[in-house]
Amino acid sequence: MQRRQRAVLLGDDADASAALLGLSEALAAERARVSTLEETLSTVRSGLEQSLQHVAVVRYDAFGDMGGRMSFSAAIVDDRGDGMVFSSIHARSESRTYAKGVVDGRSDVTLSPEERHALDAARSGRAE
Repeated sequence: MQRRQRAVLLGDDADASAALLGLSEALAAERARVSTLEETLSTVRSGLEQSLQHVAVVRYDAFGDMGGRMSFSAAIVDDRGDGMVFSSIHARSESRTYAKGVVDGRSDVTLSPEERHALDAARSGRAE
C-alpha cells in the first residue's frame, strides 16, 4: 500500500495508474466485505429479536402463615413480548407450579399481580 502511495505521489504515470487501479480494486473488495457483514448482522439481529432474553423473577409469600418468600413468579419473553410466565406456589404440605403463555405482552389466562409484576419487569429490563 505504501509503495503504491509513493508511486502516486512521485508521479510515475505507469506506477501511478497501477497503484490507483490496485487501490480501486481493494476499495471494491472492502465494500463487498462490508456489504456481506451488514447482511450477516441483519440476520443475527432478527434472530435475537425472537430469543427469550428478557427475564425477571418476583419472590413472595403466597400464604400469611409461610415465611421466607418461597413462592415465585418468573417471566421470560423476547423483544416482542412473546414468551411465558410461570409461578411456583409453595405451601406447608405441597407446591404447585403454573405456566402461562404470553403473546405481545398479554396472556389469554388472567395473570396474578405477582405474575404481572414479573412480566412488566422483564419487558422493561428492571429485573427484581
